[in-house]
Amino acid sequence: MPTFRSLDDADVKGKRVLVRVDLNVPMQDGKVTDSTRIEEIVPTIAELAGKGGKVILLSHFDRPKGRDPKYSLRPVAAEVARLVRRPIAFADDCIGPKAEAAVAALKNGDIVCLENTRFHPGEEKNDKEFARKLAALGDIFVNDAFSAAHREHASTTTIVTASKLPAYPGRAMKAELDALERAFEHPEHPVTAIVGGAKVSTKLELLGHLLSKVEILIIGGAMANTFLVAQGKRVGKSLFEGDLVGAAADIMSRARALGREIVLPVDALVARQLATHAPSHVVSVDQVGADEMILDIGPRTIEHIVSVLARSKTLVWNGPFGAFEHEPFDNGTIEVAEAAAELTAAGKLVSFAGGGDTVAALNVASVKERMTHVSTGGGAFLESLEGKTLPGVKVLLIAEPSRAAAG
Repeated sequence: MPTFRSLDDADVKGKRVLVRVDLNVPMQDGKVTDSTRIEEIVPTIAELAGKGGKVILLSHFDRPKGRDPKYSLRPVAAEVARLVRRPIAFADDCIGPKAEAAVAALKNGDIVCLENTRFHPGEEKNDKEFARKLAALGDIFVNDAFSAAHREHASTTTIVTASKLPAYPGRAMKAELDALERAFEHPEHPVTAIVGGAKVSTKLELLGHLLSKVEILIIGGAMANTFLVAQGKRVGKSLFEGDLVGAAADIMSRARALGREIVLPVDALVARQLATHAPSHVVSVDQVGADEMILDIGPRTIEHIVSVLARSKTLVWNGPFGAFEHEPFDNGTIEVAEAAAELTAAGKLVSFAGGGDTVAALNVASVKERMTHVSTGGGAFLESLEGKTLPGVKVLLIAEPSRAAAG
């Protein structure tokens, strides 16, 4: 079982606390349009400031090519200040004289946000010297950016390995790690996974790993079409990956050998074009017309999936069922999400969900708050589901005494 230092034991009063957060949030006209990721980190920031720490926020923003004012974190820092309900200073750089002066001016309980780490090429190149300059600004390092933990960058990994800073997971990071452990290391069985989305190619590793972890695998979204083709069905003009039909057949064969149950659509909502309110009708997956596209699961499939959830104890969900951005092709995702939320609220199901499209779909269904845990991790959540140890998490682990002694 992984061991981390706990913020409960950290004496931060008067200390410079470097907090890696993920402020890479959607912006429009200089305003934050979705503050979900900021809301997740508010408890850690408020706690550290409340304990008298000198809080220094580190984050990347978007993918600037050099120093570009439109990618400045200044307007994002203003939104963080609004949500934390404390003033937040801003430094025009994350290393060098401007950053050093801003940090030196901090009093106990003060907060400063440093400028976009990606304004320096050393961030994404994972440059040791750049990481050391960041580390020199602090006495303690706290990583509360689970969503950036799959990136081996200077401010997520080398800031720890190139310095002697004690490293802690923040409250949001720890909640993500605890949820993953509960879902995979100590789950209540049977465990069901829903894997949706457009492409099998992006989820091959995930599907392979899940076969060893779950009893039931529900496959949805356009990727289900590739599995239907592997069963010999015709899917008309539906999106599918012809070069991965063999891989889909192999996954189904492995599932049978392991005694796992795979759930695929038995009926579908089809249309001749992908557009909001496009004329559509329900057909069996054996009767998809040559000029039709499968754009959502049908009522019999929804009913079957809900019955599967009713006999499950743990659910892990990554990916929507249909083209949920367009009504009425959001119906399957919404109905399954509502069923999962009801079972969770009734204490009959422990539910974990993550991935950008999944979170968006759960918001559309208005059930996000009723799930056990919804990850804001995106790619980091997906890599965790694949069984990988994230670089940004690995550096937070406390070495086992025997290993430390051996080293």
